[in-house]
Amino acid sequence: MATVFTRIIDGDLPGHFLWRDDMCVAFLSINPIRPGHALVVPRAEVDHWVDLPVDTVTHLMGVAHAVARAQQEVFSPARVGQMIAGFEVPHVHVHTIPIWGMGDMDFTNAAATVDHGELARLAARLREALSTAGHGAVSDA
Repeated sequence: MATVFTRIIDGDLPGHFLWRDDMCVAFLSINPIRPGHALVVPRAEVDHWVDLPVDTVTHLMGVAHAVARAQQEVFSPARVGQMIAGFEVPHVHVHTIPIWGMGDMDFTNAAATVDHGELARLAARLREALSTAGHGAVSDA
């Protein structure tokens, strides 16, 4: 059975996309810890990141870097935190989160509900920052 991330990638579930290419996608979390919390997800359904081919890991980190730079521009956080945990969904995903302190990386602070209109607005701002930076894989929505 397809993971929730594959269902988002395939369009079976809604997603607020930032990036799409042949290897991965990036979209906003529907349980964000902080506004702008994004996930970079390989198209391949692999549970643990250490089981990915090295070129896929390298590509995911490159996309996470581009997304983090856009998050810096849009939110001006003290840092952009990154985490690979993988306990929530058995499909590799890299969290990139605009943060102002270590407490901002605590998943107990994740939103239980979100305003999809607000997510759409944030995604548009992040896509604009990615596009302005010259990234060609920016999602069209």
